Amino acid sequence: TVAWLYVVREKGMTLNWQPTATMGTLRERARLIATVRAFFAARGIWEVETPVLGQGGSTDVHLVSLSSLARTDKGQRKLWLQTSPEFHMKRLLAADSGPIFQLAKSFRDGEVGARHNIEFTMLEWYRPGFTLAQLIEETTALVAHVLPQPPGPVVHYRYRELFHRHLEVDPFTTSLVTLRSLAAERGNMSAQALAEEGRDTCLDLLMGMVIEPTLGQQELSVVVDYPASQAALARRHQDADGEWVASRFELYLNGIELANGYDELTDAEEQRQRFDADNAERRRLGLPEVDVDAHLLAALEQGLPASSGVALGLDRLIQLALGKTRLEEVLAFSTANC
Repeated sequence: TVAWLYVVREKGMTLNWQPTATMGTLRERARLIATVRAFFAARGIWEVETPVLGQGGSTDVHLVSLSSLARTDKGQRKLWLQTSPEFHMKRLLAADSGPIFQLAKSFRDGEVGARHNIEFTMLEWYRPGFTLAQLIEETTALVAHVLPQPPGPVVHYRYRELFHRHLEVDPFTTSLVTLRSLAAERGNMSAQALAEEGRDTCLDLLMGMVIEPTLGQQELSVVVDYPASQAALARRHQDADGEWVASRFELYLNGIELANGYDELTDAEEQRQRFDADNAERRRLGLPEVDVDAHLLAALEQGLPASSGVALGLDRLIQLALGKTRLEEVLAFSTANC
């Protein structure tokens, strides 16, 4: 169906108040969300709700957290809009919640485009006692369950293998000078633009510009063994080559990153050191520091059960399921029209 266009004029400006998506698309979205909930109910994973605001934000150098000053019982405080529900959900795990999932509104500043919206819906779930391999199997099963047609076989790739194949460089040993030069060349940027950027930024640019578009073509692509420096809140392990790598995976379909899963880090001190290292890198780059979530660290100190967890971009999955070209086509109101 085609939505009617209604506009009003206010102060000489034309305001488009209509929904971004059609009513037919929004009904299909509701149906797919019900399908997701049924998938988890059948597996005994219960739904939780956690706050959108938190005492800490994401220290990840590549994410921009939004914050707000709020009047609380302890006076005016800075609260952070969550980039994902991860911190609060891990606190539930530490309180012996068992397997849980959530459809959470999440926020990342500056992320606007065909596959991005500043406010989006994250589907996140945690499986105490699950290995990463078990979680990969469950994640691919969910995606196949939601899509109208089978997505093809599940194919696993090692991060290092992909860089060798598509760029003829080794992401672990190639010099930073070479990576900066290659990222500038492939991204049509000046070398000066990347002069202060670190190794992971260059690798992320090359992954996004060169490798990601090739993934998930007639298959579900699972990428594993990312550099240890990209572990974030995941454990680390040594791969078959003896290299320390992150115990995590990413899932791709049609060149789109759908999910990011971890064998969750349970060591409070190591997590604190990683947060501190993130903020040190932010200072080096002239970026604002982000408050560390002390409640999460306290929960880790209390004891987090061995778990695997994954965050999946629900809007992107719905976009693919409905054959839409832009994320805003499956949102009631995009950031540009909210």
